[in-house]
Amino acid sequence: MTRPYSTRVAEAVRAKGSACLVGLDPHLPSIPPEFQAVHDPGATRAERAAAVGDFLVEVIEVSAARAPAVKPQSAFFEALGADGAVQWERVIAAAHDAGLLVIGDVKRGDIGSTAAAYAEAFLTGVAGTDPRTLCDAVTLNPYLGSDSIAPFLQACQTHGAGLYVLVRTSNPSSHELQAVGSPTLAEQVARLVGRWGEGCVDGAGVSSVGAVVGATHPRELARFRALLPNTPFLIPGYGAQGGAAEDVVPGFTDGALGGALVNSSRGILYAYRERQGTPWKDATRAALEDMAESIGGAVARTFA
Repeated sequence: MTRPYSTRVAEAVRAKGSACLVGLDPHLPSIPPEFQAVHDPGATRAERAAAVGDFLVEVIEVSAARAPAVKPQSAFFEALGADGAVQWERVIAAAHDAGLLVIGDVKRGDIGSTAAAYAEAFLTGVAGTDPRTLCDAVTLNPYLGSDSIAPFLQACQTHGAGLYVLVRTSNPSSHELQAVGSPTLAEQVARLVGRWGEGCVDGAGVSSVGAVVGATHPRELARFRALLPNTPFLIPGYGAQGGAAEDVVPGFTDGALGGALVNSSRGILYAYRERQGTPWKDATRAALEDMAESIGGAVARTFA
């Protein structure tokens, strides 16, 4: 069995000295003009998909020195059909070849044999699957309850996979459901996450069943960290969505960046749009370095 995801992600963060998670969200209009097929209305879908893959592979090359992990968003690949699926596997394999962990942002949530098929598709594979094309972890929507999570927990236990369950998300309307009730729905899900993770704990007592908690709710982030002291967090909402370095600090467990990954997508991939005149690779590299330094400094000051 592969070593537990919780162990592998902690090692990756220590090795890079960074908790930055690079979200691979290929918004076609935002991709640099160098990737001409993306912007050519006469290009075939296969040509457009290949250009997306080319871009993201280069993003991975630029990010590998500082980021412990990347998070490809499946919807953008699915929009390109079968050609996008080919590039999905290409991008994941390229990330693994670069020594990065891959969190598949798939947000699946279903029951029975369907949930089992999703777990197989993204985490365990069928016979003949190249393991380089499988994700190390995935994001999940828990709304259907425990039986929708069970096949993924099995993947944690047998294949060392990781999970990040949506608890308190960073989108503006998340309060319509997640903040309802006393305790809130999000708090009830958090308690389930803790329970689900009890069978996927590594030697350090840390679970491979994680929680997604947004940086746009810093006070709640502290509350969820208290509820889930041994749960890895995936923290979206940094940068373009308004979250600052100080906002993500409550999600960490120590001054060595333990316990959390902080995601930025647009702020890293398309940094060239804010840094006029800077080549896109240089802009991406600088934005990632700025993010790593800002978060690392904020965490160090808090835990000093």
